[in-house]
Amino acid sequence: MNSIVIVCDTLRRDHCGPYHLGRPLNQVTSAEQQDWVIPTPNMDRLAEKGIVFDNAYCGSTPCMPARRDIYTGRYEFLERGWGPLEEDDLDLPRQISGPPNQSMSEQLKNGNPVSYFITDHFHMWEQGAGNYHMGYTGFEFIRGHEADAWRTDPVEFPCPDSERVTKLERHFRNVHLTRKSEEDYFCAQMFSKASEWLEANYTHKDFYLHLDCFDPHEPWDPPEEYVKMFDPRGYDVDRFIPQAPYDEWRNHMNEDQLKHVQACYAANVVLVDKWLGKLLDKMDELDLWSNTMLVFTTDHGTYNGDLGRTGKLQTHQYDAVSHIPFIVAYPHGGQGTRRNQLAQLVDIYPTVLRATGKACPPDRHGLDLTPVFEDEAAHLRDYAISGMFGKSVTVTDGRWVLHQSPNADNQPLYWHGTCLAKFIPYDLGPYRDGVRAVTDCASWPTPTWLSDKKLDPSEHNNLVDREPEQAARLRQALKETLITLKAPTEQFARLGLRD
Repeated sequence: MNSIVIVCDTLRRDHCGPYHLGRPLNQVTSAEQQDWVIPTPNMDRLAEKGIVFDNAYCGSTPCMPARRDIYTGRYEFLERGWGPLEEDDLDLPRQISGPPNQSMSEQLKNGNPVSYFITDHFHMWEQGAGNYHMGYTGFEFIRGHEADAWRTDPVEFPCPDSERVTKLERHFRNVHLTRKSEEDYFCAQMFSKASEWLEANYTHKDFYLHLDCFDPHEPWDPPEEYVKMFDPRGYDVDRFIPQAPYDEWRNHMNEDQLKHVQACYAANVVLVDKWLGKLLDKMDELDLWSNTMLVFTTDHGTYNGDLGRTGKLQTHQYDAVSHIPFIVAYPHGGQGTRRNQLAQLVDIYPTVLRATGKACPPDRHGLDLTPVFEDEAAHLRDYAISGMFGKSVTVTDGRWVLHQSPNADNQPLYWHGTCLAKFIPYDLGPYRDGVRAVTDCASWPTPTWLSDKKLDPSEHNNLVDREPEQAARLRQALKETLITLKAPTEQFARLGLRD
């Protein structure tokens, strides 16, 4: 069958209709959210055609590590941090379409499906993080988002004073020179281009289309009419904050400013949902639901007032970041149903390979979701894990969650791979025997944390001392999971899991 994977960056689960079910935000998971109901009729429409996973969790964070999970079917955070695909990575598009040096005619003659990639996520091609596009039959970049070094015209343009000296200066220059209507917003271009590709290519057998949409990732600058749905002032505020600081929000803004940040984020989600509808319309028009699996998800969420924070990174992978939307429209059943199994981003890899008729390489961490699509009682995994390289590691059974901090000196730690650290700095030694020693890597100052999400979904209360049996159970589960995954041996000592 055909496969379409849609990754919308930094999409909070509680802002998606199939998860909030019409409830105000502050009644879904986090009481620190506003009392707005976020309308996402197209996500609701997709849920009616698909299977909603209630217990889906990210794996490696943040943005590019999550993508390497998808592209390789392996948890990157156990081995290295933010960086490009490496030469020996068995990336998903090459497993589908074969060697990238083939012509398309040769590819099809050899029985390899067509794969195509559309993205406005400039990290996918920027130096030090990119080359994720190289294995596809074809690809298309939509230029200008966030820090994309694109337009250089020496013109005056509106830009918040706080961003004149940040990478977002590029964003505001780019959009000033190219954005004339809503159709020019990046997510609108994304889903319009995808619809055009489907119109021209839907007759390819078992095609794979991957859409990587940077929205609703910051900067949050949706059309003002969308902002006014949640804050009647629109952009007429004392201070416009297009990207929330990755920190405790009270260090940077007051409550009124936080509310405006939350409004801009919510508006961006509504904008994404509207243009997602254009793709779903094309699916209807071409009758693709009968032979196409569509996966809709994100890389991770973000703090948006939760636990007194905005942005991501900075602390454990609490629920606002780790618990993600994951909806799959599967043509052979399950329409309008829900699943409780613990799904993760690494599962996309083997699931898409099966759909396109390709074998899954060995030593993958992901699990094929197809049996779960076809049988709501099918077993998948008992525990999900997530984390960021060198920081804490999270393990959950869906109710109880343990955020295990590493030892104080966080040693030993090795970067497994040839590439150097990019974007997020690590002090790395020379490349020897397949690894680089990490000579300095401080972890979060947050202590090991245990939460009961049934009673405390926002994870405000640390039960690690009050529930020692649960903490011990999850530590053992984490250890056994890492053994099963053949995680690097230093992870066990670093996390205090060695007997």
